[in-house]
Amino acid sequence: MSVRTPCKMSVSVALTLTRQTTRFCRTLPSAVECSSRSFKSGTRDLNVETAASEKYRTIDDLPGPSLATTVYWLFVKGYADKSHAMQVEHRRLYGPIWRSRFGPFDIVNVAAPELIAQVIRQEGRYPVRTLLAHWKEYRDLRGQAYGLHVDSGPEWSRLRSALNPKMLKPQEVTAFVPLIQSVVGDLLSRLETLRLRSPDGTTVPDVAAELYKFGFEGISSVLFETRLGCLQEEIPADTLLFIAATSAMLRLSETVLFLPRWTRALLPYWRQFVQAWDDLYDVAQRLIDQKVEELQARVRAGEEVQGVYLTHLLTSGRLTKEEVYITITELLLGGVDTTSNTLSWTLYHLARDPGVQERLRQEVTSVCPDRRVPTADDLAHMPYLKAVVKETLRLYPVVPGNGRVTLENEVVVDNYWFPKKTQFHLCHYAASHDEAEFPEAERFNPSRWLRGAPTRSQHHPYSSVPFGVGVRACVGKRLAELEMYFALTQIMQHYHVRPCEGASVILPKTRTLLIPSQPINLRFLPIA
Repeated sequence: MSVRTPCKMSVSVALTLTRQTTRFCRTLPSAVECSSRSFKSGTRDLNVETAASEKYRTIDDLPGPSLATTVYWLFVKGYADKSHAMQVEHRRLYGPIWRSRFGPFDIVNVAAPELIAQVIRQEGRYPVRTLLAHWKEYRDLRGQAYGLHVDSGPEWSRLRSALNPKMLKPQEVTAFVPLIQSVVGDLLSRLETLRLRSPDGTTVPDVAAELYKFGFEGISSVLFETRLGCLQEEIPADTLLFIAATSAMLRLSETVLFLPRWTRALLPYWRQFVQAWDDLYDVAQRLIDQKVEELQARVRAGEEVQGVYLTHLLTSGRLTKEEVYITITELLLGGVDTTSNTLSWTLYHLARDPGVQERLRQEVTSVCPDRRVPTADDLAHMPYLKAVVKETLRLYPVVPGNGRVTLENEVVVDNYWFPKKTQFHLCHYAASHDEAEFPEAERFNPSRWLRGAPTRSQHHPYSSVPFGVGVRACVGKRLAELEMYFALTQIMQHYHVRPCEGASVILPKTRTLLIPSQPINLRFLPIA
């Protein structure tokens, strides 16, 4: 059966995956204040001749490191796992826009918010982040649907418009709250067990590892509408396989992308990459098939069919069953690290800054006295909580840079003309660490996000966009925020968080994502 053909299921109309016509999402990138040199999508049809006649510069005029210099930076100066820091250094050396070449990649790097805005404004109706040829090759190898990260154009838009409503509308996302609160309760139990087990009765080692399990359990409980047991003492075998495959695929993806095809016969990375995707897809397919069987049984019994997210996708008729398999898996991949890494860095900084931590605790206590479990409505009265998370994401954007490939339009950025199929690298880390946008940029200062605060930063709206912008913005943004808000509020209600004695400063490193360079060990002191 073709992966583009809806799966036939002998259930009621409510569960039939139909071939109904879907509306393509026509949402254009949100308007922002750009410099006077910005060009709106479609306003000009530029080409080489017009570029020359209007005296635009081209990619060949851009400054940037040679291939030899790039190799030196990566492997001699030690920036191979610090590409986020290399953004900052290259901006200092070459200015806010430069060219870099490595292997088959010829990339235009943009590291100023007004220039990032110019790229986004001109990217067209169907933006493309990066051409993931190795993901597409795997999908073709297994005959699977492409999904959000491989499909493009109207097909991508159709998928995205089917996924958006339940994920991005605030009133819809509140349906996730009971599931998230249940998972947060398990996280607190897990932290309590680990601290009591430690020699000093307070220390939780490698907090990031535990928060990764929390992130995995939280998003899975929404996407698959089932609990996987990530926070249990004995984690089920299928769940362990799922976690390991997720980590392996993300770790191997960048390696496979950069290695030439001829190395596959000599090196194990492609085989490992395929195996990781096989394991991911197989576990996701089993979980989704279990949900389908459950829904069918309810229909046969005459019961009402209810669910949160997966049930909606299965019954909406807007996606084929194969598309549900791959889109749910990709949403999982995008959601786990956003929650776990951001929470890890937040607790790390709160532990090192008792004043900020106490201010956050006072806000939580004033809104939810006597350790009352916060509700979605309560979050609207916690601006400092949201500022704390914003500041963490400014310092540590989960992905330090985003890609864009201009397939639809020729583009002008900062008086440079670029043809179609130009690869852009939007350097979000460099932009969010710019002293001109954020004074004392390396300092953890949540107050810079508060209205009326003396230290509030008057920054460009694109200077910190950790979830992306426009139609390509992170579809799971609101879910990730809810997970982080509810976890932080309840941790503040129950513990003072402190660093371990003699703990050193922990720096980030780049492994596709921005992660801690060493384990974060923290002490959790119960509040009487």
